[in-house]
Amino acid sequence: MEALSRWALALAAILAAGSAHANDSVMKNQSDPNNWASQLGNYAGQRYSPLNQITTDNVKNLQVAWTFSTGVLRGHEGGPIVIGDVMYIHTPFPNKVFALDLKNPGRILWKYESVQDPNVIPIMCCDTVNRGVAVADGKLFLAQADNTLVALDATSGKELWKAKNGDHTKGESLTAAPLVVKDKVFVGISGGEFGVRGHLTAYDTTSGKMLWRAFSTGPDADVKIDPAKTMMMGKPLGQKDLGVSTWPGDEWKRGGGTTWGWYTYDPELNLIYYGTGNPGSWNPTQRAVDKDRSKSDNKWSMTIFARDPDTGDAKWVYQKTPFDEWDFDGVNENILANINVNGQPRKVLVNFDRNGFAYTIDRATGELLVAQKYDPTVNWASEIDMTTGRPKVVDKYSTFANGEDKNSTAVCPAALGTKDQQPASFSPDTGLFYVPTNHICMDYEPFSVAYTAGQAYVGSTVSMYPTPNSHGGMGNFIAWDAAAGKIVWSRPERFAVWSGALTTKGGVAYYGTLEGYIIAVNMKDGQELWRFKTPSGIIGNINTYTHDGKQYIAVLSGVGGWAGIGLAAGLTQETGATAWHEAVHPGHKAGTVATAGLGAVGAHASLGEYTQLGGVLTVFHVPDQK
Repeated sequence: MEALSRWALALAAILAAGSAHANDSVMKNQSDPNNWASQLGNYAGQRYSPLNQITTDNVKNLQVAWTFSTGVLRGHEGGPIVIGDVMYIHTPFPNKVFALDLKNPGRILWKYESVQDPNVIPIMCCDTVNRGVAVADGKLFLAQADNTLVALDATSGKELWKAKNGDHTKGESLTAAPLVVKDKVFVGISGGEFGVRGHLTAYDTTSGKMLWRAFSTGPDADVKIDPAKTMMMGKPLGQKDLGVSTWPGDEWKRGGGTTWGWYTYDPELNLIYYGTGNPGSWNPTQRAVDKDRSKSDNKWSMTIFARDPDTGDAKWVYQKTPFDEWDFDGVNENILANINVNGQPRKVLVNFDRNGFAYTIDRATGELLVAQKYDPTVNWASEIDMTTGRPKVVDKYSTFANGEDKNSTAVCPAALGTKDQQPASFSPDTGLFYVPTNHICMDYEPFSVAYTAGQAYVGSTVSMYPTPNSHGGMGNFIAWDAAAGKIVWSRPERFAVWSGALTTKGGVAYYGTLEGYIIAVNMKDGQELWRFKTPSGIIGNINTYTHDGKQYIAVLSGVGGWAGIGLAAGLTQETGATAWHEAVHPGHKAGTVATAGLGAVGAHASLGEYTQLGGVLTVFHVPDQK
C-alpha cells in the first residue's frame, strides 16, 4: 500500500498543477487508485492502474467473484465506472444504465431507461453500441443513440436535464462516451456513412445549455480555426477556409469527419484531444477537386484536433490520411504520456490510427516526432514523410486514378483498420503501449452514390479477409515502443482483438477476444499467465478497482460492434447479407454477400462457431488464502 500512497501523492501533485483547468470532482475521483473513474481510466487515456495486489505470480488464481446480466443483446463496448461503493454500467440501445451496490454485489441501486425511437437502429451502421457514461459533480452523463445527451443524479438516477445533439432522420446518432472538463461536458456525433457533418459540442454540466460547437468541415469560423494561430507541423496554417477549398462544390456539407471516438485532456496545457472520422462518401472520386489529388485533402476529416475546452478554438491540427480512399476512420484514442524521444523528455500524444501507422506527436505543439507502421503488412502507404506529415501512397493500392474510380485488391489493412476504437493502454512502469490490433485486408470497389438525407452515403463495396501469408489469425496483441516506433513483442489471436486493454502496477496486462476470452499476460514479454472464457465475445474495455481492500478485474462481454456485426444483427453469408447490402447501397447490386456489414461479415464468418450474443458483466478476484 506504500507504493499506492506514493503514486496517489505524485498524481495529486500533477493534477494540482492543472486543477484550475479541470473538473475538481473528476480529478479527485481519478486520483484515488481504488476507483475506475472514467472510461479510459484518467484524462490522459492511459488505461493504467497502480493497483498491485494481483501480480504476475498470483494472477493464475483469478476466479469469478460475481456476475450481472444486462438483459440486452448486441455489442457491449465501453466498460464499468467504479466510484466508491457504486459501479455504473451501461448497455447498447436502448442504453440502459445500472447503478450497482458493491457492498451487495449485483444489487441494483437504480436503473435508468428512456424511451427512444427504434428508427434510430437502422442508421447505426456498425451495431447499436455505446461506449459508456461519465460521472462528475454528482451527475452521470449518458449519450443516447437518438442523439439525446442526458444528465442523471448519480445517487438516485433521477433525470436532471436533456439536450438534443442531432437528428437521427438525417443519419445522425450518438455512440461515444462523454468527457467532462471543468463546467462542460463534451460529446461528438456519429453517422459518417450517412453524409453527416461531424462536430464536437460543449454543454453546460448544470443546465445542459450548448456553449460551443466546432465542426469538422467547412469555413474556419465553423471549424473554430484561426489560420494565423492554428498550427500544423510546427507552422501556422496560413491558408483560409481549407475545410471548404479542399472539397468539390458543397461536398463539405456532407463531408463526414464524425467524432464518435475517444476524447482525452491535458489539465496543464488546458487542451482536449480527439480525432475526426472518414470523409463521406467512401468513393474518393466524388470528393476530388483535381485529378492528381494534390488539392483534395478533404480537410478536416481524418484529423487530430487539439482544442481549448473553454472556447473550442483549435490550437493545432494534424491530418493523418488526407483524401482518404480506404475508410481509415481517424477517431482512435489519443493517449497522453511523458517519454524520452531521441534522448529528450517530451510530453507526447500517441495515436494508433486505423490506417496502420502509430504517431508520436508533441501534444503541446503538434510536432510530429515518430510515425511508423505498427503492423508490418500495412501496404497502402510505404511511409510517412516526416517533413510534410503526409503518407506516401502506393499507387497499386489506391482506389482513385486520374479522377476516376479504381478497384483495388489486397489492400492492408482493411477498413476495420489495424486498430479500431478499442483503446490501447500505456504503462509508466515499462514505458510501453499495449495495443489490441486487427490483421485483416480487403478488396475495395468504389461506385457513385447520390446523397439523400437519412439514407446511406457509402459508395463502395468492400470485402474483407485475413491477411494472406500471415500467422493465420485476424488479430494481435502487441507491446509498442512509441519513442523508437517498433513492436517489442506480439501475440497472435484467431480473430481481431476488439477489447480495450488494461495495464497494472502488478506487471500484468489484460485484453479480451471476440470468442469471449479474457487473457492476462506478462507485460515484459507477453507470456500468457491466465485466461477465462466469458459468456459472450468481448468488445468491452477491461478495468480494475478495489473494494474493501481487495482488488477486482471487471469486463463487460457481449459480442457485436463492427467486427461482430454478423452475429449482432443476424447477418450471415447464407441469409440476409445481400439484402442488407442493397439496403445500405440503394440501387447497387451486391457482387458478393461477403460485403455485408460493410465487409466485416465475410471476415468473421466463423465467429458464430465460438460465441453467441449476450450482455454480461463478469468480475474476478483472487480468493483469500485459507
